[in-house]
Amino acid sequence: METLVADWLGTAEETVPRLPARQLLALRTVRRSPELNLTALAEQIGVALPAASRLCDRLEAAGLLERTVQPRNRREVQLVLTPYGRRVLADVTDRRVHLLATAFAAMTPSQRAALETGLTAYHASRTTPDAARGEAEG
Repeated sequence: METLVADWLGTAEETVPRLPARQLLALRTVRRSPELNLTALAEQIGVALPAASRLCDRLEAAGLLERTVQPRNRREVQLVLTPYGRRVLADVTDRRVHLLATAFAAMTPSQRAALETGLTAYHASRTTPDAARGEAEG
């Protein structure tokens, strides 16, 4: 698992600019929710509002993110990925897809099936703890 996590994080650190995990998470969150404001971003990534503001300052300085006026509420700031920010996220995604495809190609079908079973169980335990606990007991 450590190797997978290191490889996963490494794909983001190989991009230009180098993106720490929290910055990458912020960019992905903004991409998923195009009308996101700073307060919502802070809540979704689990940081305090001042930390989210500093994070956006860095992303904006790198040309990855813009703060614009919300069209429906001129007092609210909307976070928007720049075209460069979208390209950087696409590059990270491409690197990760290549990483996983290479690893899966080196595995046998039964190894891939075992990995799928394990990852499905892991996901279930993280998203529905009561259901996973009940299956383990039963």
